[in-house]
Amino acid sequence: MSTVTLSHEEAKALVVKKLSEAGLNKDHAEKVAEILVHADLRNVNSHGVLRTEHYVNRLNEGGINPNANIEFNKTGPVTGVVDGDDGFGHVIGDVAMNQAIEMAKENGIGMITAINSSHCGALSYFVERAAEQNLIGIAMTHTDKIVVPFGGKEAFLGTNPIAYGIPAKTNKPFILDMATSNVAFGKILQYKEEGKDIPPGWGVDENGETVSDPSKVVSLLPFGGPKGYGLSMIVDIFSGLLAGAAFGPHVAKMYGDLDKKRKLGHYFCAINPAFFTNVDDFLAGMDQMMDEVRQVPPAPGFSSVMVPGEIEQKNEERNLENGITIASTVHQFLTK
Repeated sequence: MSTVTLSHEEAKALVVKKLSEAGLNKDHAEKVAEILVHADLRNVNSHGVLRTEHYVNRLNEGGINPNANIEFNKTGPVTGVVDGDDGFGHVIGDVAMNQAIEMAKENGIGMITAINSSHCGALSYFVERAAEQNLIGIAMTHTDKIVVPFGGKEAFLGTNPIAYGIPAKTNKPFILDMATSNVAFGKILQYKEEGKDIPPGWGVDENGETVSDPSKVVSLLPFGGPKGYGLSMIVDIFSGLLAGAAFGPHVAKMYGDLDKKRKLGHYFCAINPAFFTNVDDFLAGMDQMMDEVRQVPPAPGFSSVMVPGEIEQKNEERNLENGITIASTVHQFLTK
């Protein structure tokens, strides 16, 4: 597959231009582009600028409100609801996490649900915002059905990701951002785009049988069998039912019905360690924990033990300097 390498600033400018041309207001286009480039910097290309074309199609078909009036309703000292007015989930998620952060600074914790939203991009972005301010961040979102429940052959659940961001004193934050499926569906699309076979256990055909050809994937499998399946339902409860949104098979499709508003729900939480323990001790303890786990002797085939998020952070450092690499087809769309 041919690729193009460009600076992250150049990629962001191209995305802003495309989204603005499709009618999205400038501020919202800037935030969406920032979050897409965040994913590409971390080499999570499945959630990067390759999504721009889909968003443009949705805007053109009327499935996303280009001038959303996002409103926050405070429902208690540490709770609230963001109504996204069918705008971009990236912007809605940013508003929600910012509200959670402010509440956590003041009252120790902030829990926000978001409604009337759309695809919000990589959750690592939101939890990292909290961790940068010495807070613990948690984010969850449901997605449309593509994952079979444990023991089933038809999809019922989404990839339903969950993310945690935890600060440390001198180390970079601990960032765990994972789908509750073995992989995100974007990974399947990426392998298809690159003409590569997928590893076993990623996707199944209509009979529930594992396949290696990404174009034959009908559904995904939960990670860890019944454990990932159980966690996926938790994500659907927190970001769907708790938000007053749909669950499982009732969640509107991402790649179908482009003219319909998706009405997605999300869940964001920020926790202030200072309300529970001495914050300096907590941050130093996180450093110690991460440093000690890295000192565990590596198993055969591994060069070292790493902390969740470390690979992506190293990618980001490198890509900030050298630029991000995207498929030529994606670059053609952005520049045409």
